[in-house]
Amino acid sequence: MLWIKAFHIVFVVSWFAGLFYLPRIFVNLALVPAGSTAERERLLLMAGKLYRFVTPIAALAIGLGLWLWFGFGFSGGWLHAKTALVLGLVGYHHGCGRLLAKFQRGETPHAPVWFRFFNEIPVLALVAICILVVVKPL
Repeated sequence: MLWIKAFHIVFVVSWFAGLFYLPRIFVNLALVPAGSTAERERLLLMAGKLYRFVTPIAALAIGLGLWLWFGFGFSGGWLHAKTALVLGLVGYHHGCGRLLAKFQRGETPHAPVWFRFFNEIPVLALVAICILVVVKPL
């Protein structure tokens, strides 16, 4: 089980790296001037590749997390709270995919400031999840 836990941590860290960086690309996409096609295309290429790369990583992180959950039989309020946060992150990940699709259609769905705030959501989730897993306050 320690190998499963180690790989779970590796995939969670990798998933979060993508969740931190993809919205930063969105900030830059929202700042691209109207006539700068090359810059926009380059950022869209980066965002698309990153999203396609971290999606299976997210699935592996979640799958290994479920393996740990059922293997160890964890229980308690902390795990329920963590599960709710992970489900929220899955929704956030899906929302990033929807925003990327809008950018790919030529739309700029929100202002750069909105994306700067949107970018902080996974940071807050990571802090909360770490506290729940380590401290187990519930």
